[in-house]
Amino acid sequence: MSTVHLIDHPLVQHKLTLMRRKEASTNSFRRMLGELSTLMAYEITRDFPLQDLEIETPMEKMVGKVIDGKKLALVSILRAGNGFLDGMLNVVPGARIGHIGLYRDPETLQPVEYYFKMPDNMGERDVIVVDPMLATGNSAAAAVQQLKNKCQPKSIKFMCLLAAPEGIKTMQAAHPDVDIYTAAVDRQLNDHGYILPGLGDAGDRIFGTK
Repeated sequence: MSTVHLIDHPLVQHKLTLMRRKEASTNSFRRMLGELSTLMAYEITRDFPLQDLEIETPMEKMVGKVIDGKKLALVSILRAGNGFLDGMLNVVPGARIGHIGLYRDPETLQPVEYYFKMPDNMGERDVIVVDPMLATGNSAAAAVQQLKNKCQPKSIKFMCLLAAPEGIKTMQAAHPDVDIYTAAVDRQLNDHGYILPGLGDAGDRIFGTK
């Protein structure tokens, strides 16, 4: 069974609380998401393997350690997942970017794919799939399944801002090999599949739409 990693750093929790407030503006919500995703990126990349790199300091030559960003892909579940990208690229600027477009059928709550675009050589890459909300888990599970079917990456992790117990259960049942990284596990879903207490529709709050 996959592991749920709760990123409970004080700065993460502080920014998340400010983002949850209904009076938070689009500008402040977007800015804090970028800051928070940078902080979360430090945690999710903690166990990434390092490679030796010979460099020359002002004093002498040495061998240092680096993460090979060319072997990392960040995959955004459109459109809200894009809110994570800039902040994460602050930490791993060499990462490649992929996108999966999914929308949730309002009647069945099941995901429908409309877009899939990935970098080259995905079979050689470690992948972090990003989406702010793990609600029912159906979209996340579908996105990961499409990655496995079409790309077969070396490894996959999933990162979200908020997770509901129902979404965690769905993801762990469908993909027990994919660890989940989140800033909070909230109480439950409502009848419309929204997380409670949650923070509303993340995509609308990032982009200022309704």
